[in-house]
Amino acid sequence: MNATVEQLAPVEQQASTTWVVAALYQFKHVEDAVALQQKLLELVNLLKLCGTLIVADEGINGTVAGSRQGIDLLHAFLLEHGFNSMEYKESESSEKPFRKMKIKLKKEIVTLGVEVKPRDLVGHYLDPKQWNELIAQDDVILVDTRNDYEFKAGTFKGAIDPKTESFREFPEYVKQNLEQHKGKKIAMFCTGGIRCEKSTSLLLQEGFEEVYHLKGGILKYLEETPVDESLWEGECFVFDGRTAVTHGVEEGINVKCHACGWPLTPDEVELPSYEHGVSCVYCIEKTTDKQKDGFRMRQSQIAAAKRKRL
Repeated sequence: MNATVEQLAPVEQQASTTWVVAALYQFKHVEDAVALQQKLLELVNLLKLCGTLIVADEGINGTVAGSRQGIDLLHAFLLEHGFNSMEYKESESSEKPFRKMKIKLKKEIVTLGVEVKPRDLVGHYLDPKQWNELIAQDDVILVDTRNDYEFKAGTFKGAIDPKTESFREFPEYVKQNLEQHKGKKIAMFCTGGIRCEKSTSLLLQEGFEEVYHLKGGILKYLEETPVDESLWEGECFVFDGRTAVTHGVEEGINVKCHACGWPLTPDEVELPSYEHGVSCVYCIEKTTDKQKDGFRMRQSQIAAAKRKRL
C-alpha cells in the first residue's frame, strides 16, 4: 500500500455487496501500541470497516469485515507495519456481521491471565490432514480450549469440554484435570488458532512434553477439509452476526440468543422458551421478569432503528 492513510479516499460498502470477513492475529513485539492503535483508527474509518481489532505490546488480533478493497488495504497496511507472518483467514457474510468498528488497546491480544511465551515456547503445529491422523489415535487427549457456549455449537469427535466461561479459567482447568496426563499426547484446538498459541505455551511451561495444536484453528480446518474426510461435528461458533459457520466456512443454521449469547439450533428456536432477544432454553430461568422487560425494550429500540434505515 503506497498511499499514506491521509491520502486514501474513503471506501464505501454497498448494502447489496457480500462482506469479506478477515480473521487475523500475530504475536509480534509492538514498539508503540498506542501509536499503532491511532493509525488503525484512522484507517478503518476511511475504509468503512466493522469488527474488532485488539492491539497490545505482544501483537495484534481480531476479526474485521468490509468491502474487498477495504480488507485488501487493511491487509497491506499490516504487512507494511511488520505483520508479515500473520495467521490470516477470509470468509464471507451475506449481511453486515458487526454493528461497528472497535480498536482496543489491551495487555494481551487474547487474555489468559498467566504470563507465557508464545513466540518462544509453542507446541507442534499440525495441518488438517496431520490433525486427523493424530486425533484418531487412542492415546491422545483431545481438548477444546474454547468456552462452553462455543463447544455447544460444535466440536471435534471425542473432544473434552473444559466447561470454561472464559479463557482465563483455562490455567486452572489444566491444574485440576491435565496434570496427571503429563506423559501423554495432548492435542488442543480453538477457532482461529490464537488461544492454542498460549495454551500450548502454558502446558510446555508446566512440564508437558508432547503438546500439539491445529494450525489455523477450526476455521482453516473447515476451509480445507472435505466433508467426507472431516472429524468435525456440528458448526463452529464465530463472534459475529453469522453466529456459526460450517464446512467451506459457509454460514451455518445456528442463531444466537441475544439475551445470553448461546447458539441455538432451529429446533431450539421453536421451543416456547425462545423469545427473540429476550430468552431461550439456556437462560429463561436465569433472568428476572424485570430483566426480560429490559430486553424487550432493547429489541423494540433495535427494530425501530432498523425501520429508520430502510
